[in-house]
Amino acid sequence: MRERMLAGDPYIADDPELAEHGLRAMDLMEAFNATPARDAWERHRLLTELLGAVGESTEIRPPLRVDYGSHIRVGARSFANFGLVALDVAPITIGDDVQIGPNVQLLTPTHPVDPEPRRAKWEAAAPITIGDNVWLGGGAIVLAGVTIGENTVVGAGAVVTRDLPANVVAVGSPARVIRTIEPGTA
Repeated sequence: MRERMLAGDPYIADDPELAEHGLRAMDLMEAFNATPARDAWERHRLLTELLGAVGESTEIRPPLRVDYGSHIRVGARSFANFGLVALDVAPITIGDDVQIGPNVQLLTPTHPVDPEPRRAKWEAAAPITIGDNVWLGGGAIVLAGVTIGENTVVGAGAVVTRDLPANVVAVGSPARVIRTIEPGTA
């Protein structure tokens, strides 16, 4: 089932290998979330063990919630405020210099609309990609399969259901582009 999951094919999460990966992530999350703020070295060590990659000078404030952690890659100098939920059933790639507000959700899992396969516990996932220098406002939700282009700003509380191009401001539910950003202007 793990191979199916990583390929983006429908899979059933009730699988011993997936369960073990999930338990490993839960153990590391618990340790990371409980580490004192003054022990930055240990917090960073746990974060690099939990996630697939963590760039230089990146900070993620607890609490952090993930499914597996190992499918998340965060670039350099990025910052995630309190309460990031990054459900990484599929890869989540976060670029350099990204700012993530509190209580942001990055949700790669999807479930069938048809009730029968959903009752049988089938699910799938699609990757999320956040470009360099993106700002996700507090409480924003990014859904499966979405790519957000570099320098884009997503307003607080927005629900991003489709790709957003580079250099725009998007707000609302579903998020829609309200203006273009001219780099170098205020």
